[in-house]
Amino acid sequence: MIKSFLQLNTIFISILIESLPFVLIGVFISGIIQMFVTEEMIEKWVPKNKILAVLYATLIGALFPACECGIVPITRRLVAKGVPLYAAIPFMLTGPIINPIVLFSTFIAFGSSLKMVLCRSIFALAVAILIGLLLAVQYKDDQLRKKEVISSSMPRTLKEKWMGTLEHSIDEFFSSGKYLIIGAFVASAMQTYIKTSTLLTIGHGKMSSSLVMMALAFVLSLCSEADAFIASSFQNTFSFGALAAFLVYGPMIDIKNTLMLLQSFKTRFVIVLIAYITIFVFVGSLFI
Repeated sequence: MIKSFLQLNTIFISILIESLPFVLIGVFISGIIQMFVTEEMIEKWVPKNKILAVLYATLIGALFPACECGIVPITRRLVAKGVPLYAAIPFMLTGPIINPIVLFSTFIAFGSSLKMVLCRSIFALAVAILIGLLLAVQYKDDQLRKKEVISSSMPRTLKEKWMGTLEHSIDEFFSSGKYLIIGAFVASAMQTYIKTSTLLTIGHGKMSSSLVMMALAFVLSLCSEADAFIASSFQNTFSFGALAAFLVYGPMIDIKNTLMLLQSFKTRFVIVLIAYITIFVFVGSLFI
């Protein structure tokens, strides 16, 4: 009993230490967007054509070295500022995967081979684009849980803007942070009491191995900067497609960012989004 509690405590702290820096980066960028980015700027940046907007959003994620939990506050702020849902969500899905830090860690983890780097990138882009196109057809509004009132009177001086950025970042951190803590605790509890060996015993076939690795990615709730090293340890156990599913599914949806998404977006939308991610990643892994 004591041993399992100590293990839970160790995993819980390690998840928080791993995630917190990126959440801090995320809420700070969110604060900058709130204070420095106007609706007029966003209107100019985002293409009017829905297909072009989806493609643009998936690729722009490469510029944001944020993990899946850190990018949720950024996404919520972009949507509140007027970025269409079908552009913001693909950005959120690819940002934690195709940024240079994650791709480099994947390259190193898989023995300096480009095969998994290219597969992970293309796989993630394909899933995000398909989901973005579906959302463009399915949803007309922003699906935010709370309608945020964006003040029309922006701070005028640079000092006022930076003070506003800090205030907003602090508010955003305490708003999102509690869900990160809850998610980290749930993930650590599941890792402690659900044995990995139990999942491994049912992951022999191509379909079952993909499902097992996706479940493992959801439960482990690893930051995308570190998950490639875990995936590489399963190279002799699971198929290449199952490993790719692990590396794409985890950064797109896990326990931590599910709770953070539920805090930001309507429950029904989050369920639909999880279903889309699960279906596309699973089906895609069968063809790799």
